[in-house]
Amino acid sequence: MLGWAEFCGQRISIDPGVFVPRRRSEFLVKHAATVMARGAVVVDMCCGSGAIGAALAAVRPIELYAVDIDPAAVACARRNIDGHVYEGDLCDPLPATLQGRVDVLVVNAPYVPPDEIAFMPPEARLYEAQVALDGGVDGLDIQRRVVASAPLWLGLAGTLVIETSDRQSAQTADMISSAGLQPTVLSCDELDATVVIAVR
Repeated sequence: MLGWAEFCGQRISIDPGVFVPRRRSEFLVKHAATVMARGAVVVDMCCGSGAIGAALAAVRPIELYAVDIDPAAVACARRNIDGHVYEGDLCDPLPATLQGRVDVLVVNAPYVPPDEIAFMPPEARLYEAQVALDGGVDGLDIQRRVVASAPLWLGLAGTLVIETSDRQSAQTADMISSAGLQPTVLSCDELDATVVIAVR
């Protein structure tokens, strides 16, 4: 309605149909920022409006790359962040020169099972793109694809930081372990937020 949303103290431009950043994702930003050095190569995967990338870039100078499959979201992200924004399917549009160089891969992929979307608040299920909500049969299809490719893109000391739900966190951690990374699950009751942080 307003054309913008507040997130981590930033005013984020939002167009109709674009996923509105949730307060719970501030927990994701907080933990990504703790492992993000000045000048770090950061990839904001499934970036939506670019809110997470914008919040991280406000913490300290970084080399920021962002990707989303939704053209409307990409248009917003290009307004909201000063970095490289790509339209496409997950890692596909990223330059190959980033392989093995990413310091922080921060991911807020859709993780809602399709049969649960009907129970979401109307402002989400009626006004946000289905592609920004639907995570596949168990909600973890997109996470699986991101996690499987993460070792190719992360640097030797790189970190994957991924938002998930409390009830899905054990499955998210298991898939990360299967990819050869070491996961740690962190939760915040106040924000109803859960993230998994993973390193080699």
